Amino acid sequence: MSHTIVYGSGRLGACGKQITLRPRTRPECGPDLRRPRSIPTDSRETAVPGKRVLFVYSRGGAPLEYAFPKIAAKGELHVLALKPMPEHTQPLWSQHCASVTPRWDVEVAGDDLVDLIVAEAERIGADAIVTLSEFAVIAVAEAAARLGLRGAGPNAVRSRDKRLMRRVWEDAGVPVPRFRVVDSAEDLRRAFDELTAPMLLKSAWGAGAIGQLVLEREADLEGAWAKANEAMVQALDAGYTEMQTAGADADFLVEEVIDATIESWWEPGSGYGDYLSVEGLVVDGVYHPVCITSRIPTIPPFTELSNLAPCALPEAAQREIEQTARAAVDALGLGTCGTHTELKLCADGRLSVLESAARLGGVMVAPEIEHCFGIDIVGMLTDALLGEPVDPPAAMLTDRDATGAAGSLSLIATDSAGRPWSDHPAWDESLVDWTGVIDPATTVTAVPGLCITAGTPMPAYDLTSGALGYGGIFFLRTASADLLVADSYHVLDNLESLLAKGHESRRADA
Repeated sequence: MSHTIVYGSGRLGACGKQITLRPRTRPECGPDLRRPRSIPTDSRETAVPGKRVLFVYSRGGAPLEYAFPKIAAKGELHVLALKPMPEHTQPLWSQHCASVTPRWDVEVAGDDLVDLIVAEAERIGADAIVTLSEFAVIAVAEAAARLGLRGAGPNAVRSRDKRLMRRVWEDAGVPVPRFRVVDSAEDLRRAFDELTAPMLLKSAWGAGAIGQLVLEREADLEGAWAKANEAMVQALDAGYTEMQTAGADADFLVEEVIDATIESWWEPGSGYGDYLSVEGLVVDGVYHPVCITSRIPTIPPFTELSNLAPCALPEAAQREIEQTARAAVDALGLGTCGTHTELKLCADGRLSVLESAARLGGVMVAPEIEHCFGIDIVGMLTDALLGEPVDPPAAMLTDRDATGAAGSLSLIATDSAGRPWSDHPAWDESLVDWTGVIDPATTVTAVPGLCITAGTPMPAYDLTSGALGYGGIFFLRTASADLLVADSYHVLDNLESLLAKGHESRRADA
């Protein structure tokens, strides 16, 4: 089998249609990969013949070194790279690719982006189009629909635009916070008068808490609009913004902060936070919740630190969460896609839905599910998009079904309470010795495809940076949910001192 790298000129779309391309004016983050280059592939590691899968790559999602073997096991894997792919893990993922088409040298949006995906799918004869990126979901759904392939469907936009998402849920009776759409600083002031503080200003298309600001009093409005927009410019620079809808980085809403609590859900001192997610799939319009993943508390304003499986809530509580997640996903009217539905826990057993994405949970959620339950959710999604039979769980799985525990934990320059580090040393996993800090049954690994490279200074964290303040992601595996949550705190609260100690030892040995 011949494996080639295809270079895009950046000029022609489907059927030779001219595409209007906007030259990139800001540099990409990470390695200098702004120009297309040859990416070697190895035919010995590619997939079963007969089916072809186009993977549309952008920021976010599971690390490629995990996802690509799963997808390539289902069909010949071809990649359309809309953003630079991680060079430092290239030997781990490139061996599974039949071809890689780099198209990150220019920005393409709207119908032009859909044209680009359609053209590449037609060129390789794709039987399915897959993405794990939040920011490519709509474009991939539209391209699949145009080609008559399975996908999230025409309602995928409901899973991305939080303004539309909340309107749909209000109409369906799904519990959501009160909100207002805001397009200016003046809109924000009016909304502040109409809603009840505290409230949260957030990007309508954002992810990872980027650009979020908590507004508690009128004085907080001063400069808030400018700060939120500045954060979204930084997100645009880093490639963490919606790709299909031009100007999406300028769309905002403000909503009342949900009065969340662990009371009536978790025992005091459990270490868990007041929100969680339901991971699942929609296959031909039918929702299949797979499991719940828990969290430790966020740090200000609402930056996530963890994702933990399995959920250790009583089964009756988990079934209540499952029912609310089902109502939320069903209301979105999706076709075939992954789902990641976030909910807040409230007093008296009540719930409020935060958002629901038409893609699989990011970071290491898929490996968590596989470690705990033996389910390859990436492969299952690929099969579903290919029209192959799938066998999702008959009922959502709980901790009773799990054989271990696993979690994603942020590599971030704060402790578990959000207190920033006093220094920002260069990251180097080899300098960190966890002996005596975590349980002997627990392993902690920095995920190569989701982490800054060794020698890179740890990013400073500030209140509007959200996920842009991450240095990467740790993957934790251990024997039980109790050990997992305890060691999540141990890692976050000791990493600064352990990394500093490692640097001191290296200097002493030099």
